[in-house]
Amino acid sequence: MKKDIDSKREREIRIVTQMIELYCRKKHHHKNGLCEECQELRDYAAFRSNKCPFMETKTFCSNCKVHCYQPEMREKIRTIMRYSGPRIILYHPYLATRHVIESKKEKRKLERER
Repeated sequence: MKKDIDSKREREIRIVTQMIELYCRKKHHHKNGLCEECQELRDYAAFRSNKCPFMETKTFCSNCKVHCYQPEMREKIRTIMRYSGPRIILYHPYLATRHVIESKKEKRKLERER
């Protein structure tokens, strides 16, 4: 079970990293790696994901009942997700497709629980 949670954490961090990299490359015109601001956000997202006590049952932070991001960081990640979300399929089709499928499953599950 711990291995499943660890792989889930790694996958979540990988997806967030890909989305931040796409945003940084297109908006900040940073070719290699991340600019300082985006690297800080990526590290913060990884830290939050590694400390998440709900990882076993949640799919993505946006579906979580507890929002542990600081307001400023939460707004930054939302901006990145709004930009990168529709574009990520062009750069990482497998990750994007998997993310959409998992999101749909989670939304259905949450609707059934109500």
